[in-house]
Amino acid sequence: MSDPVILAARRSAVVPRNGAFRALELHQIAAPVIADLLRDAGLAADNVDELILSNALGGGGNPARVVALAAGLAERVAGLSIDRQCCGGMDAVMLADALIRSGQCEVVIAGGVESYSRRPLRLRTDPEGGAPEAYDQPSFTPWPERDPDMVAAAEAISLRLGITREVQDQWSIASHARALAARIHMRSEITAIAGIDSDPFARSMTERLCSRAPVLRGSITTANAAVAADGAGFCLMVSARLAQKLAHSGWRMLAGATRGADPELPGLAPVGAIRAVMAVTDLCPTSFEAVEMMEAFAVQAIACAQLTDLPQTLINRGGGALARGHPIGASGAINLVRLCHELGLPGQRGLAAIAAAGGIGTAVVLERLGQ
Repeated sequence: MSDPVILAARRSAVVPRNGAFRALELHQIAAPVIADLLRDAGLAADNVDELILSNALGGGGNPARVVALAAGLAERVAGLSIDRQCCGGMDAVMLADALIRSGQCEVVIAGGVESYSRRPLRLRTDPEGGAPEAYDQPSFTPWPERDPDMVAAAEAISLRLGITREVQDQWSIASHARALAARIHMRSEITAIAGIDSDPFARSMTERLCSRAPVLRGSITTANAAVAADGAGFCLMVSARLAQKLAHSGWRMLAGATRGADPELPGLAPVGAIRAVMAVTDLCPTSFEAVEMMEAFAVQAIACAQLTDLPQTLINRGGGALARGHPIGASGAINLVRLCHELGLPGQRGLAAIAAAGGIGTAVVLERLGQ
């Protein structure tokens, strides 16, 4: 058994749907990121034992295998596709950690890729032989009355915790401002695709702009909810033995947890996962150098921070999904990539957390290695 090490972490830019990535298939977004990841780690494609890939909106067909072939990995790399919606990209990295700890693999690439622009249309057949019925959101529970639309679920958090539209808008304004300030800094983690080497959505937001944003429901508006997007993110993880041989430091996973919670309030699901990883590592909210909290909605990020006592000054120092966009199956991996690049000094520790539809939350604690 060996402690796995993340040698390299890379992502594409996150591009709102029907933007610069609108004509790209999943493998065309993912493969260039993997090529840069291997270069950063100093490894060849033949060194990779497995690719674990999260994808939530595709039409099946094991996209991990397609991406592995497109990236030039050895044909023995079968590719494992997972779907845990928004948590999937982070869970893929946790699975890579487990595979290496078990001794089954020595080099695993894990993360996610999503294309809102090229997602297949969804139709449900009629058992009576009528015309198929189109749908956008699949079922996340067996009970229709406990399977809310995500916007409605976000508004429910706002009402329960008294988080006003103004507070949510201020969070969004700050997210965009931090993303703009970090744009040059973040280029080192981004693989340029279709000429895009930075997240194009971030902008100078103001209270006036937020006040004019269309209302989605109650306090939830287009200004404080993340836009649908295309993108990819991956971590390359190896055994400690190989990391030592390559003289690389990187990052290690101190803890990871996925927890189920109330499906009617999915945005609060990370709270249990965050508490679990802090308990395992015996860390407190002020022990972290950086926190990457998913911002599918401003209200869920605010709520998770409040309920776990995480200092807002540590959260999303390079902006969050509100300033980038939300490529569902890739978002958890992108958060981990961001966290790796925020932990620049040996011994620094950071937390990443994300919620998923159905009441699922994942949290991971990383530590920067080195002397």
